[in-house]
Amino acid sequence: MKKIFLIILISGFLFSCNSRRSERVLHAPLADMQSSIIADTKSLEETSIYEGVLPCADCSGIQTILKIYQGDGTMESHKFELTTIYKGKSPEKKFFQKGNFNLERGLEQDPNGTIYILNWNLPEEKQLYFGYNAGAPDKLYALDHKRQKNKSDLNYTLTLKEL
Repeated sequence: MKKIFLIILISGFLFSCNSRRSERVLHAPLADMQSSIIADTKSLEETSIYEGVLPCADCSGIQTILKIYQGDGTMESHKFELTTIYKGKSPEKKFFQKGNFNLERGLEQDPNGTIYILNWNLPEEKQLYFGYNAGAPDKLYALDHKRQKNKSDLNYTLTLKEL
């Protein structure tokens, strides 16, 4: 478990020198976008799984499972899988996405926090943001489009599942 957090922390330091905009532009290899999302199972060894139920406007909640595959530390090997199930719908609506993620250092007032930018190699309107504070990496926040925590009394957090 500590190994995963160390890898995330080191990755954050490595990418903290770039500006937010340049990270998204500099690391977008065309071949990676066109290739299989998760082709090499060896790169899936370091995995973090976050789970929780996020608020929903027209259902009883969105059961969410986010799997983060660290890979070998290269941008090309950073993969994610996101499963969302809209509870209380008949039938329940289930969605599955997978793609690449990038790391960004700093979450609001925490300069050592980390933000996962899911689909970082796609247009900004298709990107999703999740982040955690350095002191509590087991609590992942669903962030808004400005990469900020949702200002609400509702629970927008996912919890790290022990493997």
